[in-house]
Amino acid sequence: MDEEKDQLPQEEDIQPIIDLGSSIIRGDRGTVYVLTIVGQIEGHQLLPPTSKSTKYEHVLPLLATIEGSGEIDGLLILLNNGGGDVEAGLAISEVISSMSKPTVSLVLGGSHSIGVPLAVSAKKSFIAPSAAMTIHPVRLNGLVIGVPQTFYYFERIQERILQFVTANSNIKREAFTKLMLQTGELAADVGSVIYGEEAVELGLIDRIGGLSDALECLYGMVEEKKQGTVSVPLRPAATDKTRSRG
Repeated sequence: MDEEKDQLPQEEDIQPIIDLGSSIIRGDRGTVYVLTIVGQIEGHQLLPPTSKSTKYEHVLPLLATIEGSGEIDGLLILLNNGGGDVEAGLAISEVISSMSKPTVSLVLGGSHSIGVPLAVSAKKSFIAPSAAMTIHPVRLNGLVIGVPQTFYYFERIQERILQFVTANSNIKREAFTKLMLQTGELAADVGSVIYGEEAVELGLIDRIGGLSDALECLYGMVEEKKQGTVSVPLRPAATDKTRSRG
């Protein structure tokens, strides 16, 4: 009976799942922090309480803690989100991209709109065969002032997304722009929906796979880093236009 109690999840393991949708996997091959990013990315404006959301003010300090922790060896990011605040999503993506620890992302279900930069921000990215990614131009809710400055602002934000995605994946700028501006595929919008194998063929995502594949890859990266034989650059050089990916 005592052995069964020892095997049950303890309260300290369950509470982070309830509060932040996160957990820690401790094993012989290393300690992995699992972070889930679901629903909408909540930015400066609060979303309705009925909406699933990931709050950037929770995620950013959490990522900083993971980076500075001597106990955590790697980060696994599970994605099933529907977009959200552009600046908040880019902020999270930039932090993940700049981490020195091994990071792996896994798209499950979908990672749409600003979820695309989140998916490619890790050093290795995986996508389930049935998962989808929606790519479309930047949109704005609320009051829009119809002046040239507004359109220039849209253009600059879109350029930031283009630069980040192409720098952190193997997709060509022209291909990503074409997907973003394609007409006739989305019923009420401009853009494209791509699925697992297509995302890999385009170079947007590294590999097709599931949870075991993503974990195996992450453990391999952790072991390589411990041995000092990391084959994937943990931090791209500041002067590099593109990121080296295997």
